[in-house]
Amino acid sequence: MPGWIPEAVRSTRWRLSARHVLVLAAVLLAGLGWAACSVLQARPIPVADARPPTALSSGAPVAQGPTPGQGASVPSGKPPTATVVIHVAGKVHRPGLVRAPTGSRVADALTLAGGPLRGVDLSSLNLARQLTDGEQILVGLPAQPATSPQAPTSPGASTPLNLNTATVPQLDALPGVGPVLAQRILDYRTENGLFSTVDQLQEVPGVGPKKFDSLKPHVRI
Repeated sequence: MPGWIPEAVRSTRWRLSARHVLVLAAVLLAGLGWAACSVLQARPIPVADARPPTALSSGAPVAQGPTPGQGASVPSGKPPTATVVIHVAGKVHRPGLVRAPTGSRVADALTLAGGPLRGVDLSSLNLARQLTDGEQILVGLPAQPATSPQAPTSPGASTPLNLNTATVPQLDALPGVGPVLAQRILDYRTENGLFSTVDQLQEVPGVGPKKFDSLKPHVRI
């Protein structure tokens, strides 16, 4: 031992008792336990795959349905709106055929036809009545006398056809009159009012002298 250490100390022998051995063993075990915990915490933790089981088993990508905005059509769940076709004639800005949704009113048909002309009396029209497909609405024309429905007149019929109450099918049944000419006669009556004489029929485009002579026996006012 170094010379500077006192003789009493140098003569002392180091001895370990059983208590010292137990303390050293406890410290050693504590150190080993702390080291083991540190190693376990530093190991990577496996993360479970979030893919569906079918994709994990087969390795194929899972098919997904199209999403809106990527070319897929999304059903609206609403059926297409049904329409009715109406003939609006008389003193309106745009007379002719109009198409309106089923359940519309007479007022809606007038709006689709551009509205009535200024000063037209609409009191004879029921503006709240629901429209029916194929009907005709006369705006601003004299009220026609109420008559019972008249059967279509065929060639050789004994009863002449009233030009002021005849419909397109009835006019079409007259000799030498087709659907086009029948519609012209109806349009003339709508635009100019009721016929005052049978001779006025000659003012309809397409009714020449020969055509008028063949029609005159079959029509009346």
